Amino acid sequence: MINGIINIYKEKGYTSHDVVAKMRGILRIKKIGHTGTLDPDAEGVLPVCIGKATKVVDLIVEKDKTYDAVLKLGIITDTQDMTGNVIRTSEVDISLDRVAEAVQSFIGGYNQIPPMYSAVKINGKKLYEFARQGKEVDRAYRWVDIHNIQILGYDSEEYEVKLRVDCGKGTYIRTLLYDIGEFLGCGGAMKSLVRTRVGEFDIKDSLRLSQVEKHVSSGTIQDYIIKIDEMFLSYPKVVVSERYSKLIYNGNSFKKEHIADSGENIDEINQEHIPVRVYDSKGKFVGIYNYDIKDRVFHVKKMFL
Repeated sequence: MINGIINIYKEKGYTSHDVVAKMRGILRIKKIGHTGTLDPDAEGVLPVCIGKATKVVDLIVEKDKTYDAVLKLGIITDTQDMTGNVIRTSEVDISLDRVAEAVQSFIGGYNQIPPMYSAVKINGKKLYEFARQGKEVDRAYRWVDIHNIQILGYDSEEYEVKLRVDCGKGTYIRTLLYDIGEFLGCGGAMKSLVRTRVGEFDIKDSLRLSQVEKHVSSGTIQDYIIKIDEMFLSYPKVVVSERYSKLIYNGNSFKKEHIADSGENIDEINQEHIPVRVYDSKGKFVGIYNYDIKDRVFHVKKMFL
């Protein structure tokens, strides 16, 4: 049984759900989940969690992401990308300096309105379901963190800007590009999108589905599976004495005196509650606990046994 994460390169034409379905067939495992939707025309990093690793899906979704995108100026569509119906076109007479000024104004973050063609729910119904019925509904602003935007290139003849965006969770790049186009006064739509990073998952280490199939056939797929505890290497490591193994196997709390070894003095960490990686005396990863520094007690947060 596989328990871990595989860094998948989602190719164009697949939905994120398609990737999960394909992976279930390749690995012959049902318990598989993806960590953040990519549109069918988008491509790039899509960490896929397998077995017990499905418990970390929500943690990976929270991680920062990096995208390379191309903004086509002078065109507005109903989907905010080039797959949609054209609503309006405009003449473009924009300098690179003006583009840089627009881009700079979004760095740090802003209140973003989710696009109609998205899975955001309003009154229990997904926005894209309204959109397909030709309906537009009111959506609330949501703050999104934009850590940085780099201009990688500007084709002044095709009116296309290549951008690299570092952002927080929940950011719609289509909408960001649309909003940049609105700032410039000429409108804009996303021409292409590649997600190059999700947290520590980088595109250079990702596998296409065809590569996963080959590694499964050759018996080398384990070499590409990221273990669950590797997701938490920034947390202090705690090893519980064999005598108290039963406590952690049952998900019970335990005290500091039950520890056989800790990689650092956690009492010196300036936090009230400290997340730690807990292992049994044989080195088996058990789960994530929170250490209450005041009571010197470890309480279970998430079990992986």
